[in-house]
Amino acid sequence: MLTLYLQAPFATFRPFAAGSFRPTSGFITPSAAYGLLLNVAGVEMRADEGKEMTVIGGGLPAIRLALGALSMPPQHSIYQQLHNYPIGADAGKGYVTGARGNKYNISPGRRAFLSGIRAYVCLDGNSELEQHILEGLAGRRPRRYGLPFLGDNNFLIDRLEPVQRRQPAHWFQRVEEDDDGPHEGVTRLTVTIDRADLSRTRSALFAPTPEPSADIPAAAWTDVTYP
Repeated sequence: MLTLYLQAPFATFRPFAAGSFRPTSGFITPSAAYGLLLNVAGVEMRADEGKEMTVIGGGLPAIRLALGALSMPPQHSIYQQLHNYPIGADAGKGYVTGARGNKYNISPGRRAFLSGIRAYVCLDGNSELEQHILEGLAGRRPRRYGLPFLGDNNFLIDRLEPVQRRQPAHWFQRVEEDDDGPHEGVTRLTVTIDRADLSRTRSALFAPTPEPSADIPAAAWTDVTYP
């Protein structure tokens, strides 16, 4: 088993959503943690199929993940201008000349984000990947990506390092259908993502343990597998 300490000033973990408000999950998702680990290990997730969206390839390593918060990150939001070009040869045709080369379809949007990320990312069940991650952290693995980030490419990581002894943390456990509840801090986290077919994206409700613990509860482990 490998435990990594993750620290970052800002992060966002967006579910698939449309509209002027771009939400974030309340904590790092298993899917985002998985992508981060493969980034560090130098394992390519993307399938080269010439499609517009990023398609995830097959044959990726299967692991178990456990996510813990040393402190719960507060959520914020900011207003930004959203720029986009209408699709189609004639879309927005009447605005091109007047815009004089500038983007002409601008609307306000609100984007949510988290601050003060202090988390444990624990993985188990794949000793080979664990070794590749350690080698990647030491700069001994080839990588095709740039700097690792958390949700937005300007939300960079301050620290990502292995630890031998964990401090007490709030571990995120899945909230089952027959759970009596209620729980504080419940949030929906994506486990695996399929951008080509959103119906195959897996997500579940998770809640942090009320009391922090250095030991990882059995219910905090989540299997992350891509076919």
